[in-house]
Amino acid sequence: MKLVELITGADIKCTLSDPAERDAVLSAEIAGIASDSRQVKDGYLFVCIRGLHTDGHKYIENALENGAVSVLTEEECLETDKAKSGIIYLTSANTRRALSFLFNTWYGRPADGMKLIAVTGTNGKTSVTFMLREIFRAALVKTGLVGTVVCYSDERKLSIHSENENANMTTPDPKELYEILSVMKNDGVEVVLIEATSHALALDKLAPLRFASAIFTNLSPDHLDFHGDMKAYLDAKKKLFTMTDSAIINADDASHTEIAETAEKSGCGNIRLCTVREDRHADYAALNVRSLGTSGVEYILSSVSHIFKVSSPIPGRFTVINTLEAAACALEEGISPQNVQDALRHMRGIDGRFERVKLCTGADFSVFIDYAHTPDALENLLLTVRGFRKKGERIVLLFGCGGDRDRSKRPVMGRIASSLADFVIVTSDNSRSEDPQNIISDIMSGFDYSKAGSVIIENRAEAIDYAVKNALESDIILLAGKGHEAYEIDKNGKHPFDEKEIVREAARKYYYYRRRDE
Repeated sequence: MKLVELITGADIKCTLSDPAERDAVLSAEIAGIASDSRQVKDGYLFVCIRGLHTDGHKYIENALENGAVSVLTEEECLETDKAKSGIIYLTSANTRRALSFLFNTWYGRPADGMKLIAVTGTNGKTSVTFMLREIFRAALVKTGLVGTVVCYSDERKLSIHSENENANMTTPDPKELYEILSVMKNDGVEVVLIEATSHALALDKLAPLRFASAIFTNLSPDHLDFHGDMKAYLDAKKKLFTMTDSAIINADDASHTEIAETAEKSGCGNIRLCTVREDRHADYAALNVRSLGTSGVEYILSSVSHIFKVSSPIPGRFTVINTLEAAACALEEGISPQNVQDALRHMRGIDGRFERVKLCTGADFSVFIDYAHTPDALENLLLTVRGFRKKGERIVLLFGCGGDRDRSKRPVMGRIASSLADFVIVTSDNSRSEDPQNIISDIMSGFDYSKAGSVIIENRAEAIDYAVKNALESDIILLAGKGHEAYEIDKNGKHPFDEKEIVREAARKYYYYRRRDE
């Protein structure tokens, strides 16, 4: 692709002042784009990105040695005295943002012609996108999904090739994202559902895109190690609502007013509020909410245009607002109530989202795995289980907190755990470079010993084994924090760790010894 075609619309300037010379060099053919000098090949454009841990401007020489013919720098970082002849130097005020536009163009602006719907918020993004996928599939719409757990192009599962350890927790990097969108376009996908994480929004990964609808689920403290404070975290979320034609907003969240105001100021023509509170007015309301215990929830969806019953086999009060927002979005996009009802009623559980683990025959306790890793998510999980447990059933919670991440939430989660669970097993959860004992100490600083019993077992596999071996009849064991993750990260790196298999093996072992002793 010619360089001039590649940079059009990307807010990129050529450093050459002579028009004739500039036009000549901009006609050069570019063989590829890379922001990692190690990935540069002959004929590449190298984009210098200033990251959290390193600065791409330090690696220009490496990129040139590997065959780069053009270099994009941030304006103040271009060292003209070190510029080499024969190299095309470009500048941008924000090279990270420019990179998204470059890859979007490189892959042929793949989103053009597809309807994009994005979901953002601290909790619920994965659940809502999967619910929407089922609804659109019920309406026979070819649907793509760009998620933090998995990506789908219609029925085909796609791989994410990022080397980033956090790739499964955020929207894919620009190269992967726009490549995935191009695959979807070639597959004839009509609607694309995207989990829009705060990292992706802050880093402008989605900057070239325009969304038909954007959904806001909620906001609670998370990722403050990256954003710094709640204002910056909210500001990142608000970005999405400057890029959408329609907004679906959880009116029960304290941040909903700011989100709605941002959407309105940005010219969003269709703003819809959702509530599960019967004392609050909104465009979409969940009325007569009824818990069906482990069998799910049901309620009446009420709006100006629709009144119908919604049933979901996924238990929990969080399911009510998640299904309500998914339904509202689908209805606003012209999907029929019947398709909404059918999809949500038959919705399968989502991997690692309040997922019940199938144990060996005869197990007299239950185990659920959930991704809850924030105070708000942990509280919702525990309140959900307290809402449907029967008299005499204990809630046994096993959880930890991630290392090299926001420390402020650790004592808060300790307080929530001790307040709402009957017994708590505090363990490790992706300690990374931190000492797990220090993380556990932070958690226990908020623990109320007068409300719940507890035990500390640093090794997570041993902690799970302990929970199962000591399970009482009718115990509800909650393994919180890892969810869909099938790995553990510690100071030695990333290791396979499948909680489902570990708990199943522990259950098999437990029942073998119990039967033997009997």
